[in-house]
Order: sequence, then C-alpha cells, then structure tokens
Amino acid sequence: MTVPEPLALARRARWHPARGLQRGLMPPTLRPWILSDGSLTDQVRALCPEDFQLRVLRQWRGRPRPDEARALGISPGAPALLREVALCCGETPLILARSIIPLSSLSGRGCRLANLGGQPLGAVLFADRSTRRGALAITRLSLRGTGLNGARGRPGAIWGRRAVFRYGGRRLLICEFFLPALTGC
Repeated sequence: MTVPEPLALARRARWHPARGLQRGLMPPTLRPWILSDGSLTDQVRALCPEDFQLRVLRQWRGRPRPDEARALGISPGAPALLREVALCCGETPLILARSIIPLSSLSGRGCRLANLGGQPLGAVLFADRSTRRGALAITRLSLRGTGLNGARGRPGAIWGRRAVFRYGGRRLLICEFFLPALTGC
C-alpha cells in the first residue's frame, strides 16, 4: 500500500474551524480521535501497546506553506523546521503528522524541538503543563489520488486536524491526518 506524504495531503487540505463543523459529518469511529484534547501518540500507544512505532519520514529546514504561515502568524517565506512522521501500529501507518516550527521558536525551551530524533513531539508538548493548544481546524480529503482505499474498497476520506500550540511561549503548528487503517473507515 502506498502512503501519501503529509505534505501532499497538506497541499490538498481546506481547513475549517472545528467549532462550526456539524459533528454528524464525522464518522463516529473517528470523532473521538479528531476531537481529542490529549496526545494522539498516547492514544496510538494504547491501541497498539506492543507494536507502536513512530517513523520519522523527513525533517528539514524550509518554508511553510502560505496557509501554514498565516495560521502561525508569521510572514510568508519565514524559515521553519518542518517535520513529518507516521504513527504506526507495527508496519501499518495510522496517522500522518506534519509539524511546522518557525526557526524563531527554536530558542529557549524550544531548542529541544530541533533534536527530537525518534521521540514524538507530542510527548514533549503534553509533558509540559504550560503547553496550550489553540482552536482546532478540520479538513476532509477524498481518497481519490492518494493510493489508499476506504473500507472494503468503498470510496472514503482522510480526515485531518490542525492546531497552533504554544510551548515555552513559542508557537508551532501541528497537522494530523487520520488514515483509513485507523478505524477501517
């Protein structure tokens, strides 16, 4: 199975405030994942206690997409650390995540975010009680053109969420995409 790159999904995403979204549009099996206030890493670990893997797909210095820069309140073209990972149960990716950390946020306590290696970003953020998550935005992407299938071959969707976090007084954006393998939707 081909798994799309988080950047490819981010390019297709049209984000909408979660507070205005009709909850009935979301598959009931995904709703607790999408609307969760806690760490998705912890949730996947609970689902796959023996087989959890965080796979770093890539990490590089680059420029956020224009919509990402707007969400962060930084100027277009401002440099950032971009990190893409897959949260997996064994070899099966369940969630793809894309983190955008402005280079200006990589000072003070934020320095540790540049050198996470295989450590989940969520583990760092949720271990710090001062971390705050902003309002959620939600997207729904058609599976067409992603190389993925819905349950039993039916057409389906990839749902995503994103939010700006404040960590050590600095802002970063995390986008997460829920793959059909997570709940069979």
